[in-house]
Amino acid sequence: MSISSRFAVAIHILSLISINRGGVNTSEYIAASVNTNPVVIRRIMGMLKNAGLVNVHSGIAGAELARNLSDITLLDVYKAVNVVQDKELFSVHDNPNPSCPVGRNIQDTVLPLFTTAQLALEKALGSVTIEDVVNDITRKLELEKLQE
Repeated sequence: MSISSRFAVAIHILSLISINRGGVNTSEYIAASVNTNPVVIRRIMGMLKNAGLVNVHSGIAGAELARNLSDITLLDVYKAVNVVQDKELFSVHDNPNPSCPVGRNIQDTVLPLFTTAQLALEKALGSVTIEDVVNDITRKLELEKLQE
């Protein structure tokens, strides 16, 4: 089981919009880059729009960033696409056996660990911007050109 791919796709979308600025970023164009259906892109774009990360206009093809790249963190994107509910990255099983010594203590033991792990993830995501991602992609594109 893994975290929803919406997060990675959302990062892809924002990066592509930035790199293709000046071009028309339709859901079909973005879907071709992601290699998915435009409906999937439109759904995720709606989430990004609701979070104030992109601007899309009904009846007008294309999308644009609503904020500067340096102002959009991966944590913003993570939260925008509802990867998990707040403090629910890890879940515990319901109703462990209270007559078992492990069953009656497991939740109280692992929940603080899960909270610490989720906070560490969110801190790491909060320290990286879409600008960082785009800069890395741009460097890789430049290296590709040099190798041709």
